[in-house]
Amino acid sequence: MAAEDKIEDLKKRNTEAELGGGQKRIDAQHAKGKMTARERIDYLFDKGSFQEIDKFVIHRCQDFGMDKKKIPGDGVVTGYGTINGRDAFIFSQDFTVFGGSLSETVGQKICKVMDLALKNGAPVIGLNDSGGARIQEGVMSLGGYGEIFKRNVWSSGVIPQISVIMGPCAGGAVYSPALTDLVIMVKKRSNMFITGPQVIKAVTSEEVTPEELGGAMTHNTKSGVAHFAEDSDQAALDRVKELLGYFPQNYREKPPQLECADDTERREVSLNDVVPSNPRLPYDMRDIIRPVLDNKEFLEVQEHFAMNMITGFGRLNGSPVGIIANQPRILAGCLDINASVKCSRFVRMCDSFNIPLITFVDVPGYLPGVNQEFGGIIKHGAKILFAYSEATVPKITVVTRKAYGGAYIAMSGKHLAADINYAYPTAEIAVMGPEGACNIVFRKEIEDARDPEATRQKLIEEYRENFANPYKAAEVGYIDEVIFPEETRPKLIRALLMLRNKKASIPKRRHSNIPL
Repeated sequence: MAAEDKIEDLKKRNTEAELGGGQKRIDAQHAKGKMTARERIDYLFDKGSFQEIDKFVIHRCQDFGMDKKKIPGDGVVTGYGTINGRDAFIFSQDFTVFGGSLSETVGQKICKVMDLALKNGAPVIGLNDSGGARIQEGVMSLGGYGEIFKRNVWSSGVIPQISVIMGPCAGGAVYSPALTDLVIMVKKRSNMFITGPQVIKAVTSEEVTPEELGGAMTHNTKSGVAHFAEDSDQAALDRVKELLGYFPQNYREKPPQLECADDTERREVSLNDVVPSNPRLPYDMRDIIRPVLDNKEFLEVQEHFAMNMITGFGRLNGSPVGIIANQPRILAGCLDINASVKCSRFVRMCDSFNIPLITFVDVPGYLPGVNQEFGGIIKHGAKILFAYSEATVPKITVVTRKAYGGAYIAMSGKHLAADINYAYPTAEIAVMGPEGACNIVFRKEIEDARDPEATRQKLIEEYRENFANPYKAAEVGYIDEVIFPEETRPKLIRALLMLRNKKASIPKRRHSNIPL
């Protein structure tokens, strides 16, 4: 064959591979409002930067007539390129080829690109759109999942891993996304579940739709498996680009610094009035968070799950920071099981990738209740203590109002090695609230009083004035400074600058044993 014929042959092979399962299946994908595997990559990566690998790989299955059905690429597109000028690796499952099912060779392709990402210290993105294991290959397919899971674990805390669920993701396939740092789902087009509705009906007689069982909003509101729910494939991929902007390439690097056009000395007078004078009234903690960040931009993570806890990303003087905050509008900001898991997971993720932690505190305590105790609030609540204690990134805390009991310690108190602890003059730092404290400390005086209720109210007000304030904690150095709320932004920025070269470590070990 002449050289020019070989070139034409390569062009033909490329065209064939790029068609995946064929135009008919591509049209079917578009009819569902979904992009193809290659269209997703083209949208996500910088124009012309994507380099594909293993384009001509085919499966090796000879059973069930599969020897007559061989398509180049075999159900997944893999490769590398740049996103906003920074290196990234990707695998994008192709639903047009055998429903994107995972064969032995699909697993090998994914593992190869994951290995390259790990060796080169760059993020890996998985676009999931698959019917699951390729049944025709039996245990070979299952082995492929195991190899992927192992690499997810090896990469954890080393390089950022982001999973985007853009179609079905069932059975063993769901565990790879669950092992990654962030999970994004597309509303009404994606789902995740271990066993589908038909199996559940057969085993338990429960009837449920795929959307109810494992749709985007189910996992964003109820299970907490997912972190974002987007309206379209494009919106999900835009979210990936946005998130990568807050992460370093790997754990050895610092997060990317941007030029800051927002005044670092900007004071927000409105913050002086956010916390109500009545300690029983709620307020939205976002009204404190957003004004202090660069350009007042805050990317909330898990916005719909455990809403008594707020987590997300922002920037201060151009540097990415992780924000954790109690939300007084929901359950009075109490810590419950879901909030504890949400908080501790986010803290550990930020610490893994050198993202400083800013914690805003207004917490009356852990949520009481039989269901909480039976559900393991002791174990799950301990995760927050563990995560903050283990974190060695810069840690800055701002107590806006209530900080009572064990929850005061848990929310990045000075005792968990927080670097700088601020408090507003409205802060109430004590073992418990004035009402509960007076009922215990002054029980005898209240019982013996001529007017017990009037005496009780008088004692509560005296306790609130003398003890439910930030100054007792400031006197012993647990609060570094009581600040005017309007100063929050410049205070945080100066503290971060002071901590920019922080080096801290914890005792060496094989690995910690977090209370899972």
